Formats: sequence, C-alpha cells, structure tokens
Amino acid sequence: MTPELFAPAWFSALATIIVIDLVLAGDNAIVIGLAARNVPREWQRRVVLWGTACAIVVRVLLTAIVVWLLRIPAFLVIGGLALIYIGWKLTQDNGHAAHAIKPVRSVRGAVGTIVVADVVMGIDNVLAIGGAAQGSLLLVIIGLAVSIPIVIGGSTLVLKWVEQYPAILWLGAAVLGWTAAKMIASEPLLKTWLVEYPIVRSALYLVIVGGLIVVPMWRSLSPRQRAQAAVIALLIVWLTFWGWIEDGAGIAFDPIDGWKWDDEVVDLIRWVGWIPFALILHKRIDATATQALRERRS
Repeated sequence: MTPELFAPAWFSALATIIVIDLVLAGDNAIVIGLAARNVPREWQRRVVLWGTACAIVVRVLLTAIVVWLLRIPAFLVIGGLALIYIGWKLTQDNGHAAHAIKPVRSVRGAVGTIVVADVVMGIDNVLAIGGAAQGSLLLVIIGLAVSIPIVIGGSTLVLKWVEQYPAILWLGAAVLGWTAAKMIASEPLLKTWLVEYPIVRSALYLVIVGGLIVVPMWRSLSPRQRAQAAVIALLIVWLTFWGWIEDGAGIAFDPIDGWKWDDEVVDLIRWVGWIPFALILHKRIDATATQALRERRS
C-alpha cells in the first residue's frame, strides 16, 4: 500500500530509504573515485557529475521495475529473504568489494565504468529501496536525490566513520532487517494469518532484526562479555516467554485468590527459575572461552 503524500508513514518510508542508501552506497562512492582518478584533473569533476547523473537515472529505472515486481504474489517474501542476505553480507565484508574496480583514462570509459559498476553493485540498494518505498516511485526519486549527493560529497568521511564506528553497519543491517520483516509481513499470502497471530508477527521482526544485529555484535565481544551477554539474553527470553503465555492464554501468574500455594510456586518459577539455567550457561561459555584462549597461547 502506497503511503499518503507527506503523511507520517510517507516521511518514515523516506527516512528509511535515505538510511539504506547512505549505508549501502559506500562502494558506489569508491567506484566513482577510482574510475575518475586517472582522468586528467580538469575532467575529473565532469566525470563525477556525468557518471553520477547517469547512475541516478539507471538506478531510478531499475528501482521502478523492482517496485512493479514487488506487486507479484510471493515476490515480497523473496525480496524480504534477499534483504536478509544483503544485511548479513553488509556486516561480514564491511563493504570492500569496490576496490577491485580498475581506473581508466578516457572520460567516456570512466563514465561507463561508473554506470556499469553502479548497476552491478547497486542491486542490493535497488531491492532494499524498492521494498521500503511501498510502491511509491516519488519516494524512490526523492530518496536517491537526497542520499546520493551526500554519499558522493562525503564518501571519505562516511568511510572513516564506518571504520571507527562499526555500529553504523549494524544500524544499516537493522534497517534492512526491519524492511525485510515488513515486506514479508505485508505479503498478501501471509498477511491475514499474521494478523490472526500477532505473536508470530512480533517474533518475525524479533528474529530477523535481532539476528542481523546480535550475530555481528556477538563476534565483536570478548569471551567473558559473551558469557554475560548470553545470561542477559536468557533472562529476556525467559521473561518474554512467560509474558506471551500470560497474554495468549489469559492466565495471570501472580499470587491471587487467597495466596494459594500453586500460584506462589508458579510465581517463584517465573522470577527465579531462570537463575540455574543462567549459571550453567555462563559456566559453559566461560569454560569454552578459557580453553580456546589456552589453545591460542600454546
């Protein structure tokens, strides 16, 4: 469903498109710089401008095709799964693929390199933006018009930020995950079923977005920090599980009706039962980390 012009949903979709483009377009900015660096200095600015203009036109056309394809039944699910892969890849390679582009000396060759590379490397951008646009080509055009000049003008600054603050990539992956979950949840073949079971819909968002953020964060933690994070995650899952049971089954796990002993037992399990599991989990992860550290030192 296309959002109404200038409505809150419209601005939300526009912000999503801009964030996606800023995070995913880093390679494209590098391509432009590499393609233009061997062109005579007096022509470099023109190469950048012409190459960017052609790339924007091609990007809009490709995105328009994707917006149309997303109306085909089950294509939203396919697009959502592809976005999950793109988000995962974003946190793995840190966007260094562009360095394989070879510079050329002619203006025409440089512009052609920029356009071809943008098409090949911009598939992820096109798919992500097509899903976030919700059928609005105007959103696509405005989003590209705002984000691409920013990326081109500040590509060096953006790259430094990404190197210094890897959380920027995690933010981009989270936005992609949210867009992917939204695409899958909006699929007509699944939408009615997900409306009937809101818990499944919430779990869909939690698993996709959480997975794209938690895994790279987990890898960046030290072994000791992993053990602590695992305990916190266990506590969150434990309390969320009991909350879902209470909401779904209409059961109140609080001591009521004259403080019956069974209510007290259930309440005790709810608030204290996670502790033994947390201790076991922490001990195993800590032991594994210690063993791995010893093997590295030896």
